[in-house]
Amino acid sequence: MNSQVLWEGFPETVLVTYGSKLNYLINAPYYQWWRFITPMFVHINLPHLLVNMYSLWMVGPYVEKLYGSAKFVVFWVATGIMGVVASYLTVRPDLATSSLSRFLFRGTDVPSAGASGALFGLVGVLFVFGIKFRHELPEGFKRAFGTGMLPIIFINLFIGYVGRGFIDNAAHLGGLLSGAALALAVEYRRPGERTSVAVAWRVLQASALVIVVAGFYKVVRNFNRPIPPSAQQLVSAKQQVFLNFVDAMNLLQDQVSRVVHNNDSSQVEAVTQKVLQTPPPDSRAAELRDQLLGILAKLTASGNQVQKDQNLPNELNTWQKDYIEWFKGARNGN
Repeated sequence: MNSQVLWEGFPETVLVTYGSKLNYLINAPYYQWWRFITPMFVHINLPHLLVNMYSLWMVGPYVEKLYGSAKFVVFWVATGIMGVVASYLTVRPDLATSSLSRFLFRGTDVPSAGASGALFGLVGVLFVFGIKFRHELPEGFKRAFGTGMLPIIFINLFIGYVGRGFIDNAAHLGGLLSGAALALAVEYRRPGERTSVAVAWRVLQASALVIVVAGFYKVVRNFNRPIPPSAQQLVSAKQQVFLNFVDAMNLLQDQVSRVVHNNDSSQVEAVTQKVLQTPPPDSRAAELRDQLLGILAKLTASGNQVQKDQNLPNELNTWQKDYIEWFKGARNGN
């Protein structure tokens, strides 16, 4: 692998293969549900990974010390998934119509990956924790948590607005809000916590890890399978087949014209081979191609036969009308 890819970004096919989020793969008929889980462990490039891991190193230990390792794991996985869900729900081309709306909504379904949704979730936890327990915190902690987190939140949202073309702000907000909701509902770790509560969180921790393992198990199972094309890709491929076929048929019609008007059959073999190598977009197109090749074969069998065979001009005219009718229908269908 070229090391430059590590800095500039992995190809889209690599990101999708390793589990990044793509809405159309989550939707019917593919139902790749694990793409709600795996994107938080996939990163676009090395700087993306390093920035997120540095942020985790700065924020993560506070959450783990306050709530314990079991709750930390649950918070990380839950807010990461909620960030992906928010990203999934905001791929809305009909709403991404202005600079402001594009901060939240996306106009195209492109791969989304990274741990930033879960990181924002941890920030949301610390923000609500600082407000919820502000009377119990020392002064230093009050400045670091609660309203002290607001500058970090606003700076990151501003960066998200500036980079709204490539930053998934919906994932950030989904993680932030879900982290805040968890902190509202969950008590932080205090001495003498009841064993039953601790056991329940250990069960949730194990469940979260099982979900992650299940997600990557599905990635491994599908690793060598081709990535299904999206509806847009199918339409684009269909249009390209149509355009290639029309170009080939134009060459064939030009060749027929040269034979009829100039008795020039020097390129007949090359043109015929080119046309036969170009896939037709439908059965009617193949039928029309074969008809015109048949007419060309008659013309070149023993010289230009138009003057001798009065049926050939009528056959050409009929073919031309049929081809134009097919062309209009096929063009509108594409």
